[in-house]
Amino acid sequence: MRAPIGDFDDALPAPDCLDLLTPPVAAAVRAWTGPVPAEQILYVDTDPAIADTAVFVEHHGPSLLDRSANCVVVAGKRGEATTLAACVVKSAHRADVNGVVRRELGARKVSFAPMETATGDSGMEYGGITPVGLPAAWTLLVDAAVVDTPWVLVGSGRRRGKLILPGKAFAQLPGAVVLEGLGRPVE
Repeated sequence: MRAPIGDFDDALPAPDCLDLLTPPVAAAVRAWTGPVPAEQILYVDTDPAIADTAVFVEHHGPSLLDRSANCVVVAGKRGEATTLAACVVKSAHRADVNGVVRRELGARKVSFAPMETATGDSGMEYGGITPVGLPAAWTLLVDAAVVDTPWVLVGSGRRRGKLILPGKAFAQLPGAVVLEGLGRPVE
């Protein structure tokens, strides 16, 4: 099957290729419910050497920049308490960590989570973290611009491979909070 975005000729419904996903992502696809059916979550095989957004877009075309999203893990601190959260913003944007994210988490300070924490706690690979299958205790902040995009390319949980799913599916992920202005254009 041809993917609805990008130049990917071999898009597979994620439920048909669970063995290519990390365990938490595969479990989330298996348990998927809601208005967007799991069969609309597509997996495309990609080269792990070009997983980083800038290189990926350079290789697969600039049209993907506005149709892809990044998922970053942040740690909000207030006193002794630390809250982990994931932020999903379009690839041409950066999460407003010191404004929107800090206010939403009720944190005094927010920073990007250490790589070991992000990968260890999520069960996913660095450079491939996806909002599909994140730990239930994490807050998931999603920029409204992602939800409003017809099809969105995002990590698959591994550096090899990407997921493509309808933007509205991000709003149905467990714990998702959709926010206007979460992403700010990169200058």
